[in-house]
Amino acid sequence: MTPATPPPPDEIRRRRLLNAARAGDETAFAQLVDEHRGELHAHCYRMLGSVQDAEDALQEALLRAWRGLPRFEGRSTLRSWLYSIVTNACLTTIERRPRRMLPLEHGPPTDPTVSPGDPVAEPIWLEPYPEAELALAAAAPSPEARYEVRESVELAFIAALQHLPATQRAVLILRDVLAFSAREVAETLDTSVASVNSALQRARTAVSERVPERSQQATLRALGDGEVRRLVGRYVEAWERCDVAGFAAMLSAEATFAMPPLASWYRGREDIARWAAAWPLSGAWRWRALLTQACAQPALGFYAWNDQDGAFRPFALNVLSFQGREVAAVTAFIARAATPRDREVFTRYPDEPVDARGFTTLFERFGLPATAAATS
Repeated sequence: MTPATPPPPDEIRRRRLLNAARAGDETAFAQLVDEHRGELHAHCYRMLGSVQDAEDALQEALLRAWRGLPRFEGRSTLRSWLYSIVTNACLTTIERRPRRMLPLEHGPPTDPTVSPGDPVAEPIWLEPYPEAELALAAAAPSPEARYEVRESVELAFIAALQHLPATQRAVLILRDVLAFSAREVAETLDTSVASVNSALQRARTAVSERVPERSQQATLRALGDGEVRRLVGRYVEAWERCDVAGFAAMLSAEATFAMPPLASWYRGREDIARWAAAWPLSGAWRWRALLTQACAQPALGFYAWNDQDGAFRPFALNVLSFQGREVAAVTAFIARAATPRDREVFTRYPDEPVDARGFTTLFERFGLPATAAATS
């Protein structure tokens, strides 16, 4: 009789940790969870569109998992069990929170002769996802997944997901991003395989209608790293020189420029250029920009000169979306105070004080400093 093959060392270690965790060892539980924390956090972000909401939902889910661990019978993998708990925690969050969106979905484009204004301070805006978090979420790709990890956090994809009913959102992410089987998803959502398959088809159709035909990852790969650096460099140079013509020349004809938490946004190369010439690139402010990554896309931390401080202070994290060699969309997440007040305040928005939470969410998380050098 052939002796049974012993399990691999990693599996033996996991079993020991699981037994210890069931016996009440919090350290063992933390070690088990840490293997999956990054991908679970990314899952929460896809579901909720907010890094902060993702952290809150994950914390709540892991508390549920700790309390329910004695009932975990091992009929599924620990990873699958954790995803089930985390998904349901996100569904609970969705029930009590407004849908996250971008300004383009909040109202019509703003007249380019009208200054930015109308801040919405309630938590309705999508938040960008840090590259450092994404690195922790990068599990081995599955051939069954329709979206790669980086595609699945692109801004347009996350925005499209938020339009789906909560259950459809969960089904699409679990099936097409994480490659769980229809049976596993049905068990997670306490429904039938037929219902999962039906929800998946509806979700795929709805998302395909909202995302560009070509993902940012495909576009960036086609351009190549060197060309992306060159294009981003041109963009930075135009802003730091307040070169309206140079900036406009980089935009696609139907480009958009949005600035959450302001509801204002502008559409079209000519209209964006008119707005930029009257306000951010009028010469009234000096800019510095530092390169980073957000939502697996090129991003720039923009800093505005502050005479009183004698330094460039954080203003906005600009996430760039490309269409070929042109900039198709800029989403500038602003890190300044946004309390609703007189619209005139926002004609000089760069003079407003830096918002502490905005700095943490939009600069610190992205490895960006509190000030930028006074010289390029």
